[in-house]
Amino acid sequence: MTETYISTDVESDGPIPGPHSMLSFGSAAYTADKQLLSTFSANLHTLPGAEADARTAAWWKTQPEAWAACRADLQDPAHAMKNYVNWLKGLPGRPVFVAYPAGFDFLFVYWYLMRFAGESPFSHSALDVKTFAMAMLKTGYRDSTKRAMPRRWFDAKLPHTHVALDDAIEQGALFCNMLAENRATQGPRP
Repeated sequence: MTETYISTDVESDGPIPGPHSMLSFGSAAYTADKQLLSTFSANLHTLPGAEADARTAAWWKTQPEAWAACRADLQDPAHAMKNYVNWLKGLPGRPVFVAYPAGFDFLFVYWYLMRFAGESPFSHSALDVKTFAMAMLKTGYRDSTKRAMPRRWFDAKLPHTHVALDDAIEQGALFCNMLAENRATQGPRP
């Protein structure tokens, strides 16, 4: 069965789910050959009893357009996550969660999926774009930042706006460009 790469970006009001809330998330479903199949995004009501982290709240004050975007058309997390599971299940192939950094984005998405939908179509795994870059560049993990990545991996027309869906599309294109280059240099698979 083919894989569908679900590039996902999360915007939150703190570093971990539970004490803090996922404000919005966006996912872009890509084929390995960079065909954008579909997108999903939702802006969420904050969790009852959760509070914004002071440092994160200060950062949001520097991003008024992104803040306004993630606070419009709010949905109940249970409703949004159940719709997200249905969207994932309606895609072709097996979903593979892809993010930069996966450790942050997957933490929130997995927690919300389990809490509000009772399941994760991704199982327990996520593909980290930075780790993939480390392997391709043959560098240390901390040296594998976006600044160190070749410009050919980026699509100049896709900006990083801190709006979850915009960033998911941008990061998905980055991943697909990396995947194509990696497969081209590796030769045919056995």
